[in-house]
Amino acid sequence: MPQLSADAIEQLRAQFDRQLEVGLHHGAQLAVYVDGDLVVDFAGGSTGPDGDETTPETRHVLFSCTKPFAGVGLHQLVEQGELDYDDRVVEHWPEFADDGTQKASITVRQVLSHTAGLPFGAFDEQYESWGDWDAVVAAMEDIDPVFEPGTTPAYHAINYGWLVGELIRRCSGQPVEAYVAENVFGPLGMDQTGIGLRDDEPDDVATLAGYEAFERCHDIDEGLEDPAAYAGAYNQEAMRRAVIPAANGIGTARDMARFYACLANGGSLDGTQLLTEATVDEATTTHAETESDGTLSRPARYGLGVWTGGLAADMFGAASKERMFGHAGLGSSFGWADPELNVGFALVTNGIRDESFEHAARVGQLSDAVRLLLQD
Repeated sequence: MPQLSADAIEQLRAQFDRQLEVGLHHGAQLAVYVDGDLVVDFAGGSTGPDGDETTPETRHVLFSCTKPFAGVGLHQLVEQGELDYDDRVVEHWPEFADDGTQKASITVRQVLSHTAGLPFGAFDEQYESWGDWDAVVAAMEDIDPVFEPGTTPAYHAINYGWLVGELIRRCSGQPVEAYVAENVFGPLGMDQTGIGLRDDEPDDVATLAGYEAFERCHDIDEGLEDPAAYAGAYNQEAMRRAVIPAANGIGTARDMARFYACLANGGSLDGTQLLTEATVDEATTTHAETESDGTLSRPARYGLGVWTGGLAADMFGAASKERMFGHAGLGSSFGWADPELNVGFALVTNGIRDESFEHAARVGQLSDAVRLLLQD
Protein backbone atom coordinates (compact mmCIF):
# COMPACT_ATOMS: atom_id res chain seq x y z
CA MET A 1 0.00 0.00 0.00
CA PRO A 2 1.46 3.45 -0.95
CA GLN A 3 2.47 5.67 1.96
CA LEU A 4 3.52 9.30 2.37
CA SER A 5 7.17 9.53 3.36
CA ALA A 6 8.47 12.15 5.77
CA ASP A 7 9.94 14.05 2.81
CA ALA A 8 6.61 13.90 0.98
CA ILE A 9 4.76 15.25 4.01
CA GLU A 10 7.30 18.08 4.28
CA GLN A 11 6.79 18.92 0.60
CA LEU A 12 3.01 18.88 1.04
CA ARG A 13 3.32 21.15 4.06
CA ALA A 14 5.29 23.63 1.96
CA GLN A 15 2.53 23.73 -0.65
CA PHE A 16 -0.13 24.17 2.03
CA ASP A 17 1.82 27.02 3.63
CA ARG A 18 2.44 28.65 0.24
CA GLN A 19 -1.30 28.91 -0.40
CA LEU A 20 -1.67 30.74 2.91
CA GLU A 21 1.32 33.00 2.24
CA VAL A 22 -0.05 34.24 -1.09
CA GLY A 23 -3.53 34.81 0.30
CA LEU A 24 -5.55 31.99 -1.24
CA HIS A 25 -7.00 31.37 2.22
CA HIS A 26 -7.40 33.35 5.43
CA GLY A 27 -7.15 30.22 7.54
CA ALA A 28 -7.09 26.57 6.52
CA GLN A 29 -6.79 22.95 7.61
CA LEU A 30 -5.61 19.97 5.59
CA ALA A 31 -5.99 16.39 6.79
CA VAL A 32 -5.18 13.13 5.01
CA TYR A 33 -5.76 9.54 6.04
CA VAL A 34 -3.81 6.79 4.25
CA ASP A 35 -4.77 3.16 4.80
CA GLY A 36 -6.75 4.08 7.91
CA ASP A 37 -4.09 6.25 9.56
CA LEU A 38 -4.08 10.04 9.96
CA VAL A 39 -0.76 11.03 8.36
CA VAL A 40 -1.35 14.73 7.61
CA ASP A 41 -3.03 17.17 10.00
CA PHE A 42 -1.99 20.71 9.05
CA ALA A 43 -3.48 24.04 10.08
CA GLY A 44 -2.52 27.66 9.60
CA GLY A 45 -3.67 31.21 9.08
CA SER A 46 -6.30 33.03 11.08
CA THR A 47 -9.80 32.22 12.34
CA GLY A 48 -10.96 35.68 11.26
CA PRO A 49 -9.88 39.28 10.58
CA ASP A 50 -9.00 39.77 14.25
CA GLY A 51 -9.05 36.10 15.14
CA ASP A 52 -6.72 33.59 16.66
CA GLU A 53 -4.42 31.22 14.87
CA THR A 54 -6.22 28.38 13.11
CA THR A 55 -5.46 25.01 14.72
CA PRO A 56 -6.49 21.47 13.73
CA GLU A 57 -9.29 21.75 16.33
CA THR A 58 -10.76 25.01 14.96
CA ARG A 59 -14.29 24.35 13.75
CA HIS A 60 -15.48 25.75 10.43
CA VAL A 61 -18.71 26.05 8.47
CA LEU A 62 -18.50 23.17 5.99
CA PHE A 63 -21.26 24.34 3.62
CA SER A 64 -22.20 21.57 1.16
CA CYS A 65 -19.59 19.17 2.51
CA THR A 66 -22.49 18.47 4.91
CA LYS A 67 -24.47 16.69 2.18
CA PRO A 68 -22.63 13.33 2.28
CA PHE A 69 -23.00 13.18 6.07
CA ALA A 70 -26.79 13.34 5.73
CA GLY A 71 -26.62 11.04 2.71
CA VAL A 72 -24.86 8.31 4.69
CA GLY A 73 -27.63 8.52 7.29
CA LEU A 74 -30.20 7.82 4.58
CA HIS A 75 -28.09 4.99 3.14
CA GLN A 76 -28.05 3.38 6.59
CA LEU A 77 -31.85 3.44 6.66
CA VAL A 78 -31.93 1.81 3.22
CA GLU A 79 -29.70 -0.96 4.59
CA GLN A 80 -32.09 -1.37 7.51
CA GLY A 81 -35.02 -1.82 5.12
CA GLU A 82 -36.80 1.39 6.18
CA LEU A 83 -36.92 2.59 2.56
CA ASP A 84 -35.51 1.78 -0.89
CA TYR A 85 -33.72 3.96 -3.42
CA ASP A 86 -36.49 3.49 -5.96
CA ASP A 87 -39.31 4.23 -3.53
CA ARG A 88 -41.29 7.33 -4.35
CA VAL A 89 -40.83 10.01 -1.72
CA VAL A 90 -44.61 10.15 -1.16
CA GLU A 91 -44.54 6.55 0.11
CA HIS A 92 -42.78 7.84 3.22
CA TRP A 93 -43.93 11.46 3.17
CA PRO A 94 -47.52 11.47 1.84
CA GLU A 95 -47.95 15.25 2.09
CA PHE A 96 -44.96 15.80 -0.20
CA ALA A 97 -47.07 15.68 -3.38
CA ASP A 98 -50.63 15.13 -4.59
CA ASP A 99 -51.45 11.79 -6.20
CA GLY A 100 -51.09 11.75 -9.96
CA THR A 101 -48.88 14.83 -10.17
CA GLN A 102 -45.45 14.98 -11.76
CA LYS A 103 -43.96 15.69 -8.35
CA ALA A 104 -45.46 12.48 -6.92
CA SER A 105 -43.17 10.45 -9.21
CA ILE A 106 -39.96 11.71 -7.54
CA THR A 107 -37.90 8.87 -6.07
CA VAL A 108 -35.35 8.67 -3.29
CA ARG A 109 -32.68 7.88 -5.89
CA GLN A 110 -33.53 11.09 -7.77
CA VAL A 111 -33.26 13.13 -4.58
CA LEU A 112 -29.81 11.69 -3.83
CA SER A 113 -28.58 12.13 -7.42
CA HIS A 114 -29.83 15.72 -7.88
CA THR A 115 -32.32 14.71 -10.57
CA ALA A 116 -35.52 15.27 -8.56
CA GLY A 117 -36.26 18.46 -10.51
CA LEU A 118 -36.47 20.66 -7.39
CA PRO A 119 -33.09 22.44 -7.44
CA PHE A 120 -34.31 25.83 -6.30
CA GLY A 121 -37.37 27.82 -5.31
CA ALA A 122 -38.62 30.78 -3.30
CA PHE A 123 -37.61 29.22 0.03
CA ASP A 124 -33.94 29.46 -0.96
CA GLU A 125 -34.00 33.17 -0.11
CA GLN A 126 -36.07 32.93 3.09
CA TYR A 127 -33.11 32.63 5.45
CA GLU A 128 -35.18 33.79 8.40
CA SER A 129 -37.27 30.59 8.15
CA TRP A 130 -34.45 28.09 7.77
CA GLY A 131 -34.30 27.48 11.50
CA ASP A 132 -37.96 26.39 11.60
CA TRP A 133 -38.19 22.73 10.52
CA ASP A 134 -41.99 22.92 10.20
CA ALA A 135 -41.54 25.78 7.73
CA VAL A 136 -38.94 23.73 5.87
CA VAL A 137 -41.33 20.79 5.50
CA ALA A 138 -44.17 23.04 4.38
CA ALA A 139 -41.94 24.68 1.77
CA MET A 140 -40.91 21.33 0.33
CA GLU A 141 -44.55 20.26 0.19
CA ASP A 142 -45.49 23.47 -1.62
CA ILE A 143 -42.62 23.62 -4.14
CA ASP A 144 -43.22 22.58 -7.76
CA PRO A 145 -40.63 20.93 -10.03
CA VAL A 146 -38.44 23.18 -12.18
CA PHE A 147 -37.52 20.24 -14.40
CA GLU A 148 -39.35 17.00 -15.09
CA PRO A 149 -38.18 14.58 -12.39
CA GLY A 150 -35.47 12.21 -13.57
CA THR A 151 -34.55 14.17 -16.70
CA THR A 152 -32.10 16.92 -15.75
CA PRO A 153 -29.15 16.77 -13.34
CA ALA A 154 -29.36 20.09 -11.49
CA TYR A 155 -27.56 20.66 -8.20
CA HIS A 156 -30.04 20.95 -5.30
CA ALA A 157 -27.85 23.33 -3.29
CA ILE A 158 -30.21 23.66 -0.30
CA ASN A 159 -33.27 21.53 -1.08
CA TYR A 160 -31.21 18.32 -1.09
CA GLY A 161 -30.78 18.69 2.65
CA TRP A 162 -34.41 19.48 3.40
CA LEU A 163 -35.55 16.45 1.38
CA VAL A 164 -32.98 14.01 2.76
CA GLY A 165 -33.42 15.37 6.27
CA GLU A 166 -37.19 14.93 6.31
CA LEU A 167 -36.90 11.43 4.81
CA ILE A 168 -34.52 10.53 7.64
CA ARG A 169 -36.98 11.93 10.19
CA ARG A 170 -39.93 10.10 8.67
CA CYS A 171 -38.09 6.77 8.45
CA SER A 172 -36.14 6.85 11.72
CA GLY A 173 -38.36 8.92 13.98
CA GLN A 174 -35.40 11.18 14.84
CA PRO A 175 -34.55 14.69 13.63
CA VAL A 176 -31.81 14.51 11.03
CA GLU A 177 -29.20 16.25 13.19
CA ALA A 178 -29.80 13.79 16.05
CA TYR A 179 -29.86 10.73 13.81
CA VAL A 180 -26.60 11.63 12.04
CA ALA A 181 -24.90 12.54 15.33
CA GLU A 182 -25.88 9.19 16.85
CA ASN A 183 -25.28 6.96 13.85
CA VAL A 184 -22.51 8.64 11.82
CA PHE A 185 -20.49 11.16 13.83
CA GLY A 186 -20.58 9.37 17.18
CA PRO A 187 -19.59 5.86 16.08
CA LEU A 188 -16.80 7.17 13.87
CA GLY A 189 -15.37 9.47 16.53
CA MET A 190 -16.09 12.69 14.63
CA ASP A 191 -16.36 14.50 17.94
CA GLN A 192 -16.03 18.05 16.58
CA THR A 193 -18.63 17.74 13.83
CA GLY A 194 -22.38 18.34 13.78
CA ILE A 195 -25.18 19.57 11.56
CA GLY A 196 -25.51 23.06 12.99
CA LEU A 197 -24.57 24.07 16.52
CA ARG A 198 -26.66 22.76 19.41
CA ASP A 199 -27.96 25.07 22.14
CA ASP A 200 -25.34 23.90 24.66
CA GLU A 201 -22.40 24.49 22.29
CA PRO A 202 -20.44 27.75 22.12
CA ASP A 203 -20.31 29.59 18.79
CA ASP A 204 -16.56 29.23 18.41
CA VAL A 205 -16.66 28.71 14.65
CA ALA A 206 -14.10 30.42 12.41
CA THR A 207 -15.34 33.66 10.82
CA LEU A 208 -16.03 33.45 7.09
CA ALA A 209 -14.64 36.10 4.75
CA GLY A 210 -15.65 36.54 1.13
CA TYR A 211 -13.13 37.73 -1.44
CA GLU A 212 -14.41 40.62 -3.51
CA ALA A 213 -14.56 40.53 -7.29
CA PHE A 214 -11.34 42.47 -7.83
CA GLU A 215 -9.46 39.88 -5.77
CA ARG A 216 -10.54 37.00 -8.01
CA CYS A 217 -9.62 35.49 -11.33
CA HIS A 218 -11.63 36.44 -14.42
CA ASP A 219 -15.32 35.89 -13.67
CA ILE A 220 -16.81 32.98 -15.60
CA ASP A 221 -20.47 32.10 -15.75
CA GLU A 222 -20.36 28.99 -13.58
CA GLY A 223 -21.25 28.02 -10.04
CA LEU A 224 -23.55 29.73 -7.57
CA GLU A 225 -24.06 33.47 -7.83
CA ASP A 226 -21.88 35.78 -5.71
CA PRO A 227 -20.44 33.19 -3.31
CA ALA A 228 -18.83 35.90 -1.17
CA ALA A 229 -22.30 37.15 -0.18
CA TYR A 230 -22.87 33.94 1.77
CA ALA A 231 -20.11 34.85 4.23
CA GLY A 232 -22.24 37.45 5.98
CA ALA A 233 -25.26 35.18 6.19
CA TYR A 234 -23.36 32.22 7.62
CA ASN A 235 -21.48 34.35 10.12
CA GLN A 236 -24.81 34.92 11.88
CA GLU A 237 -25.24 32.74 14.96
CA ALA A 238 -28.87 31.96 14.07
CA MET A 239 -27.74 30.44 10.76
CA ARG A 240 -25.10 28.35 12.50
CA ARG A 241 -27.60 27.06 15.05
CA ALA A 242 -30.23 26.13 12.45
CA VAL A 243 -30.43 22.61 11.02
CA ILE A 244 -29.47 22.84 7.33
CA PRO A 245 -28.44 19.32 6.25
CA ALA A 246 -27.18 20.57 2.89
CA ALA A 247 -25.14 23.50 4.05
CA ASN A 248 -24.33 24.15 7.72
CA GLY A 249 -22.25 21.29 8.93
CA ILE A 250 -19.79 22.52 11.56
CA GLY A 251 -16.53 20.65 11.85
CA THR A 252 -12.86 20.16 11.07
CA ALA A 253 -10.78 18.78 8.23
CA ARG A 254 -9.53 16.05 10.58
CA ASP A 255 -13.06 14.74 11.13
CA MET A 256 -13.98 15.03 7.45
CA ALA A 257 -10.88 13.15 6.33
CA ARG A 258 -11.77 10.40 8.81
CA PHE A 259 -15.25 10.18 7.28
CA TYR A 260 -13.80 9.71 3.80
CA ALA A 261 -11.16 7.29 5.07
CA CYS A 262 -14.01 5.11 6.30
CA LEU A 263 -15.80 5.20 2.93
CA ALA A 264 -12.55 4.66 1.00
CA ASN A 265 -12.06 1.53 3.09
CA GLY A 266 -15.42 0.09 2.06
CA GLY A 267 -17.50 1.67 4.82
CA SER A 268 -15.59 0.62 7.93
CA LEU A 269 -12.72 2.04 9.98
CA ASP A 270 -11.13 0.99 13.27
CA GLY A 271 -13.81 -1.58 13.92
CA THR A 272 -16.72 0.77 13.14
CA GLN A 273 -18.91 -0.05 10.15
CA LEU A 274 -21.00 2.84 8.85
CA LEU A 275 -22.12 1.11 5.64
CA THR A 276 -21.58 -2.20 3.90
CA GLU A 277 -19.14 -2.29 1.02
CA ALA A 278 -22.02 -3.00 -1.38
CA THR A 279 -23.84 0.15 -0.25
CA VAL A 280 -20.68 2.24 -0.61
CA ASP A 281 -20.24 0.91 -4.14
CA GLU A 282 -23.85 1.76 -5.02
CA ALA A 283 -23.67 5.22 -3.49
CA THR A 284 -20.37 6.15 -5.14
CA THR A 285 -21.15 4.95 -8.65
CA THR A 286 -22.16 7.67 -11.11
CA HIS A 287 -25.96 7.76 -11.36
CA ALA A 288 -26.35 11.05 -13.25
CA GLU A 289 -24.03 12.99 -15.56
CA THR A 290 -24.36 16.18 -17.57
CA GLU A 291 -22.27 18.54 -19.70
CA SER A 292 -24.09 21.53 -18.23
CA ASP A 293 -25.65 21.20 -14.79
CA GLY A 294 -29.06 22.87 -14.52
CA THR A 295 -27.91 24.92 -11.54
CA LEU A 296 -24.12 25.22 -11.84
CA SER A 297 -23.80 25.52 -15.65
CA ARG A 298 -20.81 23.20 -15.79
CA PRO A 299 -20.14 19.47 -16.26
CA ALA A 300 -21.14 17.36 -13.28
CA ARG A 301 -21.28 13.74 -12.15
CA TYR A 302 -23.46 12.61 -9.26
CA GLY A 303 -23.47 9.45 -7.21
CA LEU A 304 -26.06 9.07 -4.46
CA GLY A 305 -25.20 11.88 -2.09
CA VAL A 306 -21.68 12.46 -3.44
CA TRP A 307 -19.94 13.79 -6.54
CA THR A 308 -17.80 11.44 -8.59
CA GLY A 309 -14.51 12.37 -10.24
CA GLY A 310 -12.87 12.27 -13.63
CA LEU A 311 -14.03 15.60 -15.08
CA ALA A 312 -11.92 18.60 -16.10
CA ALA A 313 -14.19 20.87 -14.07
CA ASP A 314 -14.09 18.88 -10.85
CA MET A 315 -11.97 19.41 -7.73
CA PHE A 316 -10.50 15.95 -7.29
CA GLY A 317 -7.35 16.90 -9.20
CA ALA A 318 -6.10 17.31 -12.75
CA ALA A 319 -6.01 13.56 -13.44
CA SER A 320 -8.71 12.26 -11.14
CA LYS A 321 -10.59 9.05 -11.80
CA GLU A 322 -14.34 8.54 -11.86
CA ARG A 323 -13.95 6.04 -9.00
CA MET A 324 -12.96 8.90 -6.69
CA PHE A 325 -15.85 10.51 -4.84
CA GLY A 326 -16.51 13.31 -2.40
CA HIS A 327 -18.09 16.74 -2.14
CA ALA A 328 -17.26 20.43 -2.12
CA GLY A 329 -18.51 23.17 0.17
CA LEU A 330 -19.17 26.69 -1.09
CA GLY A 331 -15.80 28.07 -2.22
CA SER A 332 -14.37 26.98 1.08
CA SER A 333 -13.90 23.25 1.62
CA PHE A 334 -13.62 19.88 -0.09
CA GLY A 335 -13.34 16.25 0.92
CA TRP A 336 -12.73 13.14 -1.15
CA ALA A 337 -12.03 9.43 -1.00
CA ASP A 338 -9.87 7.35 -3.31
CA PRO A 339 -10.74 3.68 -2.73
CA GLU A 340 -7.90 2.49 -4.99
CA LEU A 341 -5.27 4.22 -2.83
CA ASN A 342 -7.37 3.93 0.38
CA VAL A 343 -7.09 7.68 1.03
CA GLY A 344 -9.39 10.14 2.75
CA PHE A 345 -8.65 13.84 2.08
CA ALA A 346 -10.13 17.06 3.45
CA LEU A 347 -9.29 20.73 2.96
CA VAL A 348 -11.27 23.27 4.99
CA THR A 349 -10.88 27.06 4.88
CA ASN A 350 -12.73 30.17 5.98
CA GLY A 351 -11.97 32.25 2.87
CA ILE A 352 -14.66 32.02 0.21
CA ARG A 353 -13.25 32.39 -3.29
CA ASP A 354 -15.00 32.10 -6.63
CA GLU A 355 -17.17 28.99 -6.75
CA SER A 356 -15.72 27.44 -9.87
CA PHE A 357 -12.17 27.85 -11.16
CA GLU A 358 -10.39 29.37 -8.17
CA HIS A 359 -11.96 26.96 -5.70
CA ALA A 360 -11.11 24.02 -7.94
CA ALA A 361 -7.55 25.24 -8.56
CA ARG A 362 -6.53 25.59 -4.93
CA VAL A 363 -8.09 22.29 -3.90
CA GLY A 364 -6.91 20.52 -7.02
CA GLN A 365 -3.30 21.52 -6.43
CA LEU A 366 -3.26 19.85 -3.03
CA SER A 367 -5.29 16.85 -4.21
CA ASP A 368 -2.81 16.27 -7.03
CA ALA A 369 0.11 16.63 -4.65
CA VAL A 370 -1.25 14.00 -2.28
CA ARG A 371 -1.93 11.45 -5.02
CA LEU A 372 1.39 12.06 -6.83
CA LEU A 373 3.45 11.90 -3.63
CA LEU A 374 1.73 8.65 -2.68
CA GLN A 375 2.67 7.11 -6.01
CA ASP A 376 6.33 8.22 -6.06
